[in-house]
Amino acid sequence: MKGKISIVLAMILCVMNANIAQCQYYSQTKPAAQMKDKMTQLHFFLHDIPSSQNPSVVQIAQANLTNKSNSIVPFGSLFAVNDAMRLGMEATSQLVGHAKGMYVAASQEDEMALVVYMDFGFTTGKFNGSSFVVFSKNPVLQTERELAVVGGTGQFRMARGFAKLHTRSFDLANGNAIVEYNVTLFHY
Repeated sequence: MKGKISIVLAMILCVMNANIAQCQYYSQTKPAAQMKDKMTQLHFFLHDIPSSQNPSVVQIAQANLTNKSNSIVPFGSLFAVNDAMRLGMEATSQLVGHAKGMYVAASQEDEMALVVYMDFGFTTGKFNGSSFVVFSKNPVLQTERELAVVGGTGQFRMARGFAKLHTRSFDLANGNAIVEYNVTLFHY
């Protein structure tokens, strides 16, 4: 009996391997249709508000080794972000979307740099439902800086480009910041 079970199991394994070998993980490769690049320029203000009753950024992790650091944001601190994208600096200005993602304190020097992983999604207007993605180092203490755009969805599919940032307001005591974004996207 034991021998028959072994033979049946061996036969099942052979049949399974034969079926797996015939399956492919890809479809046919074809040349891509040439699509014309579009360029879109966007302008908005990001409201990064950790100190409100309903904060737009919260710390979700911190390295044990750096929890006694004197830095504003200790190395290894990880934050979840859901910042408002508005047309103006005022908290009452028109909301056009949200920047959702994370940033991590990635600098052990005086530079105070974050590495940003965020999806900037639009919820109104011409680009409603579209988003672009930033994955870049952000030296936050520099008043002006540039971040890389590495992708997008919807009307910004296959986006690439850059975001020029200008800090318009930063309160060192509570961490609240308003940052102006001028974004240049190349997409299809």
